[in-house]
Amino acid sequence: MKKSKRVKKSNYWKVKHNRDQFFKESKKLGYRSRASFKLIELNQKFKFLKKSTNLLDIGSYPGGWSQVVSKIVTSGKIMSIDLKKMDPIDKVKFIKADFLEVKTKYEISDYFKKNLDVILSDMAADTTGSKSLDSIRTNQLCADVINFSRNTLKPKGVLVAKLFMGEDFEEVKNLAKSLFEKVNFFKPKSSKKESKETYLHCEFLKTL
Repeated sequence: MKKSKRVKKSNYWKVKHNRDQFFKESKKLGYRSRASFKLIELNQKFKFLKKSTNLLDIGSYPGGWSQVVSKIVTSGKIMSIDLKKMDPIDKVKFIKADFLEVKTKYEISDYFKKNLDVILSDMAADTTGSKSLDSIRTNQLCADVINFSRNTLKPKGVLVAKLFMGEDFEEVKNLAKSLFEKVNFFKPKSSKKESKETYLHCEFLKTL
């Protein structure tokens, strides 16, 4: 009986997913995930991707955001990082690593030779079944990216990162505001309505 309910729920999710307009469009355009449209909307809103941008895509698997970036950035450098192996994308340097490890930071520094124009993060923690715990864990990742950006972004650099509306949202927001002059929040239309995700857009590092 329980197995039957799980099967029905799984089939319902598949049907709902396949009806999703952004999922269909991503397949049509050859994007690796519907998340590509989130970055497209974010860039339309804040206009941070340029031809010469030097950019780091953290938590890049399966590569939807890196695909979008690779079509815009033509003379800058792009590096993608994830704990999962990502299939190659033309003009994108991928490393399978934890961005917080010292060794990885050296690899980033060695590749770009200078601080970055843009850092992107669409990371979310693996789900546990507890929405509250998942939110806390994902927001901790967002906080890790914010702290990481203070030493890797140019003074006028841009950070875009995912976080969830939850009990620690204010804490992450305050951290961002302590490091950046300008902090915005934006939920793309391509985000699922039931999702608590939103995106942090930060620019102009404060002189500490």
